[in-house]
Amino acid sequence: MLSPITGKEMVVKKEWRKMTYRKEEFDILFHSWYCVDTKEEFEDEVFAELNYNQVVNQYREKYNIPFPDDIKNIREQYNLPAIRMAQVLGFGDNTYRHYESGEMPTQANARLIQMAADPNKFLEMLRLSDLHDDKQFAKAKSNVEKLCKQQVSDNEMILGRFFGEKMRDRFTGYSLPDFTKFKEMVLFFIIDSDVWKTKLNKMLFYADFVNYKYHNRSISGARYCPIDMGPVPDNFNTLFDILLKENVLDVSYHSFSDGGVGEKYTPLKSFDESMFTPDELEIMRNVKERLKNISTQDVIELSHQEKAWSKNRTNKSHPIDYSFAYELSLL
Repeated sequence: MLSPITGKEMVVKKEWRKMTYRKEEFDILFHSWYCVDTKEEFEDEVFAELNYNQVVNQYREKYNIPFPDDIKNIREQYNLPAIRMAQVLGFGDNTYRHYESGEMPTQANARLIQMAADPNKFLEMLRLSDLHDDKQFAKAKSNVEKLCKQQVSDNEMILGRFFGEKMRDRFTGYSLPDFTKFKEMVLFFIIDSDVWKTKLNKMLFYADFVNYKYHNRSISGARYCPIDMGPVPDNFNTLFDILLKENVLDVSYHSFSDGGVGEKYTPLKSFDESMFTPDELEIMRNVKERLKNISTQDVIELSHQEKAWSKNRTNKSHPIDYSFAYELSLL
């Protein structure tokens, strides 16, 4: 970006600052353009959004306020229009629609929305509402009753334990943990590629963290931990075992002269790119291209240079805060 004062190219400046949101201060890595000659800073639309999202993400995390996508998904599972959903919860007619569009709910309204996510609790809210004569009431009530009767599958219980709770925070990159999306990421990186398991873990890490670096969201919502060989998805062995049992992958083993054993996966299903946004696909392609000709050992060493690993290496079981993504050396 050119300086509006000197016309010369400016540099990107990053520094930790406190920003205020709803009368509270939050620490963010503030991004700006810096004019070396005049020592003035400029914030374009991209950096303004990046800085703002860091603040509101922390606010939502602190007060457990659902994100717009979550708010929309809660309503859609009951097949209710936004105006009816607002009426069931006792909001103004357009309030729920505004929340789906990004407006921050009050803490009190956030609690009601979270309660509505539970079909059993929402059924009671429906009964207490004044929509009994509305033609959409019976349809909504039928959908809720079906959801109440659904049983959680064995795999869902396993994934709930090993892929993480269904919540957004700084350790999931403020994305909802999505194992289906994680599975498709795995398929993307192993299709037409000769990738060892260790290198695959680094590709997943970089894709999620690079996406957060530019868009304030991870792709899969996976948590990553700093083991000796670099960042890896939390409980990665269990996650890959599930993919093997579901016939998503096949695995082959190779013994090395030092006594170690390497694992290499081949896909048994095709990759579904419809799961991803164009931005996510571009980042995944860039990560794959950047790392495809680098040896596994070199990828490990590259990941060891990242602060995401070096600043967290002493606590191997604790997930890595995605804010380290802003300091990645790759991409």
